[in-house]
Amino acid sequence: MKFFTILFILSCINFNANAQKELKSFHITSSHTSFPDTGRANGHEYNKVLYNAANHYNDSSVLIIVPPKFDSYKKVDLIFWFHGWGNNIDSAAVRYDLINQLVNSNVNALLVFAETAKDAPDSYGGKLERRNKFKELVNDVMLKLAKEKGINKNCTTGNVMLAGHSGAYRVMAYILQNGNVPVSEVILFDALYAETDKFINWIKEDTTHRFINIYTDHGGTDNESKEMINKLAAENISTYTLEESLLNPEILQQHRIIVIHSLHAHNDIIQKPDNFKLFIENSVLQKIN
Repeated sequence: MKFFTILFILSCINFNANAQKELKSFHITSSHTSFPDTGRANGHEYNKVLYNAANHYNDSSVLIIVPPKFDSYKKVDLIFWFHGWGNNIDSAAVRYDLINQLVNSNVNALLVFAETAKDAPDSYGGKLERRNKFKELVNDVMLKLAKEKGINKNCTTGNVMLAGHSGAYRVMAYILQNGNVPVSEVILFDALYAETDKFINWIKEDTTHRFINIYTDHGGTDNESKEMINKLAAENISTYTLEESLLNPEILQQHRIIVIHSLHAHNDIIQKPDNFKLFIENSVLQKIN
């Protein structure tokens, strides 16, 4: 066993000898993403507009961002980002400045965008709501990254974080319930519309689970956020609540469950003022040396 362990470590260190100096991205496809799925085989109607399956529920793309100087000799930490309504993986990455925030955070993690409902007003998570599908997606991402030389084939998954905006709440909640992957941390950006009990059950599962919910006055999440605080209190689980203006790294590092009230607009809380960067650089994710 010791011999195998030494070979494993050396193989990963040798791979890292030519560490990446520039940001890299990979576009892959996976049969384990949300769509296509039978639940949207005929598309989806919203406000009397039909969003057909061909244009909105047929994309199985995954965008993977590898930051400069990423060290793959360690276990590979993964941040899965899920976009909200009316977006896709490419538009969300640009609109919310997520890639720059990842790089500037200096975390040793990959940022993974798995397509859900593409450019549609829909929170349905498709196949990712099913049991074990997220586990299959994670395995597929790791295998295809190794094939593309993004990571060493012998390296394994480390911390897994789920982060998302607005309508992403549903797929994230079902992943926590059915995904069969240990998730270390969840970040909701004005996204707590429903499925609150699934998030609470995940919080209760393990005292190391970290949860951040930032909400606005006009995003439709304020009442549900306050109700969640009450439900957690009923379970004797303390929540640290504060105004966004008072947020600092120490608070993020010292508290497990944090609910933040923001005065920013619904579509601004991710990148103003670089909240995604602030949250991930003060998380359980590994740091680049």
